[in-house]
Amino acid sequence: MHLDHVQGYATAEIRRDYTIAMDALPALQTAATSAIPAMLTTTIDPQVIRVRFTPTKAAEIFGEQKKGDWLQDTVMFPVVEHTGEVSSYGDYANNGMVGVNMNWPQRQNYLYQTISEYGERELGRAGLAGINLVAEKDEAAANVMGRFENSIYFFGVAGLQNYGLLNDPALPASLTPATKAAGGTGWQTTGGAPNATANEVYNDALALFTQLVAQTGGLISAEDEMVLAMSPSSAVALGFINQFNLKVRDALKAEFPRLEVVTAVQYGKQSAANPQGVVAGNMMQLIAKTIDGQPTGYMAFSEKMRSHNLVTEMSSYKKKWSGGAWGAVIRIPYAVASMVGI
Repeated sequence: MHLDHVQGYATAEIRRDYTIAMDALPALQTAATSAIPAMLTTTIDPQVIRVRFTPTKAAEIFGEQKKGDWLQDTVMFPVVEHTGEVSSYGDYANNGMVGVNMNWPQRQNYLYQTISEYGERELGRAGLAGINLVAEKDEAAANVMGRFENSIYFFGVAGLQNYGLLNDPALPASLTPATKAAGGTGWQTTGGAPNATANEVYNDALALFTQLVAQTGGLISAEDEMVLAMSPSSAVALGFINQFNLKVRDALKAEFPRLEVVTAVQYGKQSAANPQGVVAGNMMQLIAKTIDGQPTGYMAFSEKMRSHNLVTEMSSYKKKWSGGAWGAVIRIPYAVASMVGI
């Protein structure tokens, strides 16, 4: 029976009996209903969304090698320099000599660790939501350790002979960019607008290459393999176009056919959003991969990740993870040129 718009109904016997009131309901014996349980109208998406972090690029910029293991505290790198002199020839002359000068620069190992732990009830409750908590915590350990290792590769460890690509004391002093027509030395304004022309950006990169040629005594040519490292925001300027509709990136590729551009946030200016940045401003480095057949350097680790024993408690579990790093081993410091303030 459908009685649309009917607000009240009375039988024939009482419809004219105005002593009967029909404007109230009897008192409820149960609590007022508030609808069905919310869980019945809630669905959990089986696809887990993971928070992403800035990429780790140190190994991509400089390469990576394993040296030693977690039992060693120090690694030595033999350096040999040939010495000698010649003299005028004489049948009975004994002048002239050659020699070898040896150095043993060192790096110290820094071992670090983290611990993952989880309870039985915790695992079960996470499973109700479709989350494999053990796998997620194992992945978190790998992520945390990898990011810490990346920081060591860039900055080393204070108090140890363990230096990074950005602060090794053996690196040559950084250049200052040329002053731009719009003012200042930066390629972009604080808001991100262009502050330099395409030609000015190209000339800064060319000045860095000129410095690299001078530092290496001409051992570097434009055809050699090189890496140009800068922040992602600075790399945007490589898309600036000059009056001939030529991008900076294309001009660099034409002049340096084996040049590779790699970005890392550590080259950006230090700020609240980028605490690992450079205090002095946006930075870039031009790195020759090899000098006369010898690798310029590499990032070195003693242990990438060591999984220790799983410890079983009464109703929980925990595991230690450890790793070790020597920092950036820059074998030929003069093969790296830097510029700060772009």
